[in-house]
Amino acid sequence: MQTITNDTEMRQAIAGLSDPQQRQLAARLVRNVLSLTDDERVARVLEIAADPSAGEEELASAYRLARTAAIESHARCGADGEWNDQAGYFVARAAEAAVAPRPAGRAPGRAWLAAMNARMARTCLAEEADQDYHDQERQAQYRIVTEFLSEANRND
Repeated sequence: MQTITNDTEMRQAIAGLSDPQQRQLAARLVRNVLSLTDDERVARVLEIAADPSAGEEELASAYRLARTAAIESHARCGADGEWNDQAGYFVARAAEAAVAPRPAGRAPGRAWLAAMNARMARTCLAEEADQDYHDQERQAQYRIVTEFLSEANRND
């Protein structure tokens, strides 16, 4: 079993996944920060992202839903810079990455983009507390990716 312990290993592992696997992994990564938003649309997007049999129409609809949630949450952030609103924005962006149309060329992949947005969501919490939420999220992501790879290897 491959154990992920750093970002380089995580990026390499993600790069070796198929697009549906990346989408499923991205959904798991976003679920880890789902409590940082109260937008029910994001949870619906993750249900579709996690479904290996989701069709193109379903994914396109989920993408539009996630995009709308991200735009609306960004608008709520406003000039006051409420950190909880900022966190919700990044959670919505992470969900959007999970169901976005397939990235072209050598893009980092949907699971990596979802992971980075999830980390940003946790980082927003650091502005309100003395804890290093970013590092906690990174470590949680390594565990999530390791578990996903282990499950994927069992199913092969």
